[in-house]
Amino acid sequence: MEVIILNTPEEVATLAAELVSKQVQDRSDSVLGMATGGTPLKTYEKIIKKNMTGTLSFAEVTTFNLDEYIGLSPEHPRSYRYFMQENLFDHIDIRPENTHIPNGLAENPIDEGPAYEAKILAAGGIDLQILGIGSDGHIGFNEPTSSMGSRTRVKTLTESTLEDNQRFFKAGETQPTLAITMGIQTIMEARHVVLLANGSGKAEAIQQTIEGPLSARCPASILQFHEKATVIIDEEASSKLELTDYYKRVREEQETLLARFGD
Repeated sequence: MEVIILNTPEEVATLAAELVSKQVQDRSDSVLGMATGGTPLKTYEKIIKKNMTGTLSFAEVTTFNLDEYIGLSPEHPRSYRYFMQENLFDHIDIRPENTHIPNGLAENPIDEGPAYEAKILAAGGIDLQILGIGSDGHIGFNEPTSSMGSRTRVKTLTESTLEDNQRFFKAGETQPTLAITMGIQTIMEARHVVLLANGSGKAEAIQQTIEGPLSARCPASILQFHEKATVIIDEEASSKLELTDYYKRVREEQETLLARFGD
């Protein structure tokens, strides 16, 4: 696991956008795993700017989002399809048919999981997966106690997740309690996983993810076993880590090696 601690959320977003750019520039038909929520928004803004200036094209890229609420149509302002259209897809040159999000209105949501898995497999698997993290350590909607071997499926959301996401719903608006999410094993099969976190509210989850034991209580801790996991966080999110100085020194020495020998 590579741990990169930067000063601000702006720097976190800049580096994340650079990693996405490098992936797409190295392979124009890359398959990207996308995340929603507040954390990746700045990253998407920077990606849009790169696309608008002609330095980055998504014409051959395929995307798969982590999750979607059950019961919300793609046109619903709180659906993750709507979020992705508003904050990324409508502003870049990606083909609509190449953007995939679980169907929250599937006639049988239980069948939607295996169908989504089949689409990922048919696309050749995910090259780079962007992740956020919940304050309780969840990734996607894989809540605490989720199986480490899980696949895309229906999940019941915890009270803490519902509370964290309540701010996105208007007063009196029905908030879904079920979602379809990529499983932990699905996420682990991505060739490169990039987890982003900002703010002190994520500090405990980040400490458990990086330095805690492997535990279903903190689903993100599974990333300790990923061959290529990059965790990019700001100073506040790193505030509970015990080995901060070491992570920073590792980063400095890696940059020195790259400058000398290239990547």
